Amino acid sequence: MCGIVGFIGKKQAAPIILDGLSRLEYRGYDSAGMAIADGNTIRVVKAVGRLDILVEMTHNGETMKGTAGIGHTRWATHGQPTDVNAHPHTNVSGTITVVHNGIIENYLPLRKMLQSRGYEFKSETDTEVVPQLIDYYYKGDPLEAIQKTLHRIEGSYSLGILFADRPGELYAARKSSPLICAVSDDGAFIASDVPALLKYSRSVYYIGEEEIAKLTEREISFYDVDGVETEKTPTEIKWDSSAAEKGGYEFFMLKEIYEEPRTVRETLNPRIRDSRVEIEELGMSDEEIKAVRCLHIVACGSAYHAGMTSRYVFEGMARLPVDVDIASEFRYRNPILDPSDLVIVISQSGETADTLEALRVAKSKGCTVLAIVNVVGSSIAREADRVMYTWAGPEISVATTKAYSAQLIALYLLSIKFASARGVISDAEAGELLEELKKLPDQIELMLGSREKIQRFANRYVAARDVFFIGRGIDYAISLEGSLKLKEISYIHSEAYAAGELKHGTISLIEQGTLVAAVATQKELYQKIISNIVEVRSRGAFVLAVTNVGNSEIEKVADYVIYIPETNPYFTNSLAIIPLQLFGYYVSLGKGFDVDHPRNLAKSVTVE
Repeated sequence: MCGIVGFIGKKQAAPIILDGLSRLEYRGYDSAGMAIADGNTIRVVKAVGRLDILVEMTHNGETMKGTAGIGHTRWATHGQPTDVNAHPHTNVSGTITVVHNGIIENYLPLRKMLQSRGYEFKSETDTEVVPQLIDYYYKGDPLEAIQKTLHRIEGSYSLGILFADRPGELYAARKSSPLICAVSDDGAFIASDVPALLKYSRSVYYIGEEEIAKLTEREISFYDVDGVETEKTPTEIKWDSSAAEKGGYEFFMLKEIYEEPRTVRETLNPRIRDSRVEIEELGMSDEEIKAVRCLHIVACGSAYHAGMTSRYVFEGMARLPVDVDIASEFRYRNPILDPSDLVIVISQSGETADTLEALRVAKSKGCTVLAIVNVVGSSIAREADRVMYTWAGPEISVATTKAYSAQLIALYLLSIKFASARGVISDAEAGELLEELKKLPDQIELMLGSREKIQRFANRYVAARDVFFIGRGIDYAISLEGSLKLKEISYIHSEAYAAGELKHGTISLIEQGTLVAAVATQKELYQKIISNIVEVRSRGAFVLAVTNVGNSEIEKVADYVIYIPETNPYFTNSLAIIPLQLFGYYVSLGKGFDVDHPRNLAKSVTVE
């Protein structure tokens, strides 16, 4: 959510900042701005709309001279998307400039206090109190002023800060909002995500919670909120830089769908040894696994849907009770937890605000927390007791595809590990399940071969107003994710329902021509879902069915059928989701939308 890039060094800062911001566009934004220090003053340029507007206004940064600067792409929270509300924000005299991701929760009393002392405000934002408060405390020592400011503000923040009278310095700070920094031969950098820096350095520092960084063109120093200098070890980024490029695809989303076979292999293969699951980072013995009383899976969005799938898998395979919660609900419902429970939190970015807070709730109640994340060194990875990385590489499109598939694989492996450790399945049965998992990458590639067929079908429903997804058991979890993919990038109203709930109200919404996508991959539930298909067709629905190869009976009741290869019923989500991802992609493409940057959405949701 929002993007920050800062630079101080030997080169002109503006072109570097604009390039970095362009690599963070996937995070979602509605305005952009940049501040450049030229050694005497700080010049600020900002505008509503795409980053291209800022590029044109500054001739790709050529008209803004200076070797230190900060840039920002804003996703509006406090105040409408306007030029005035766009970042950067300054103090009254324009000598202190700030960009900010997050939310300052106590900005209103701070604003009132500052106004009572003669400070004037131009914007409606919460952010503007930060440069004004720094100005209030500034007596010539930037570090001291920032420390005092951080002690006063409440909420979440990642900050980039420039002082006009300190042209050789750039400051940064964070709390509950991601921010990284790096140094290279060209200078020093800050950014809210790795892709902005990959071009310049693969060795990055993750700024810690309530930590301040001071950057010069040659070095970076770190301090805690009380000004005590701290030591920090860099993290080596192993992503292939080409993974953050489109590589000939029109949109990142399609590229990332086509990367799913490789993503599944890379998450799966290193953890299978001699027909056994070996998850070294789990750090739990079989006895510790047996002692787990209950699993609590907590996540948001697509990660929550992966958790929904795993509930059926864990309970069916390992016979272990599982609760699945939306993180924003879990953290506020005062959950009943026992220290013997294991809490699994899932997040692609490792920075999801509600999931991070849910993790803290679980730890406060004495539970062990296992994080499934994609980003090494992220906040959730650092704070969890144990971490299982998905190794999906950078995912740029806002609508997740390959990271979701990697999360499913991680959860399947955990399920087999727990089932084996608890003695519910034999070594031979575990080996058979792993053989089925090994087939998935090739089977996903086979599904991708039906791309053109799905595109033709999607073109028929570009003008759809309402689409309903139905399924039972694991198929319901698949329906949830399929529906989300469609609605978030095509803006078509779409809902997913447990098929058995149709007659309890939902069927009243079915009318002539309504598209219903029915997922039917669970053999014991085939006849039930066929009955549901008959119900909606009798009321005028057009039915798209996704089912297993060999289930030709469904052709008698569905209007259009997509077949997936045969696999273990626990693993069908990994195959059935592929045509649904492609369907959402091609509907959005047919409507002429920016598939990678859907309106009002951000890749990493770092605020409530």
